[in-house]
Amino acid sequence: MVPERFRGELRDFVRFVLRPRFGPRLPGRRVGDGWWEDWFPGLPVGRLFKWACFLWAVNLVFLGPIAVMAAGAGGATHRLDIQNIPWLQALLWAPVVEELVFRYALRRPALAWWLIPAAVGAMFMGATWGAMLLVGAILALCWLPYLLGLSYARRSLPWRYRLKYRRWFPWIFHSAALLFAGVHLYNFNLHQTPLWLMPLLVLPQWLTGLVLSWLRVMRGIGASMLLHAIFNGGPLLVVWLVLRFVPEMAV
Repeated sequence: MVPERFRGELRDFVRFVLRPRFGPRLPGRRVGDGWWEDWFPGLPVGRLFKWACFLWAVNLVFLGPIAVMAAGAGGATHRLDIQNIPWLQALLWAPVVEELVFRYALRRPALAWWLIPAAVGAMFMGATWGAMLLVGAILALCWLPYLLGLSYARRSLPWRYRLKYRRWFPWIFHSAALLFAGVHLYNFNLHQTPLWLMPLLVLPQWLTGLVLSWLRVMRGIGASMLLHAIFNGGPLLVVWLVLRFVPEMAV
């Protein structure tokens, strides 16, 4: 089944941000095991590239310049070393770990009590061997329903808690996007940046977090992880091409 047009998804995203909800799912999602479809939603990669281009365009034209001006006003500098581009961390580590921390439990709240603390621990450990083993264990536990068919791995919240979660879901959704943006302040050497300027530094990550959270809820965690990787890879690819073919621009 072919998904609806991109502009239709864009309208759904805007409506979703104004009023976060659990459904209905977007057109194009295949009928089948919900746990399997959560990881393999069957969304064309081309559609994810369109979303990445949308985010790159908005960040380049609107939110990026605001972040640059805020950094200049506050004296903040970016930690990225363009001579040592972190490809593995940007394309694999961050998309998997950050999606587990900030978005996986949006549709699997029954797992949040153990998954979020474990994923947060891995995130702060960084891309070390110990953290990679921890993330591997988290993914294995998430995949128990497929690998072993264990019924307890599929359990959901009791009905009364599900009602409360749905009631609080809009606040949880937006809090996840804000926390995702806030964590990216670590990308900067803040120096003496005033507190009121700090949110402006991560406006691009805030918008990206909203799109990723919407995609996770409406398409699945696999789609949000893949878009996360594509989004991270685009700017790094541009930096690499500049260093490779016009290094004087980098200087």
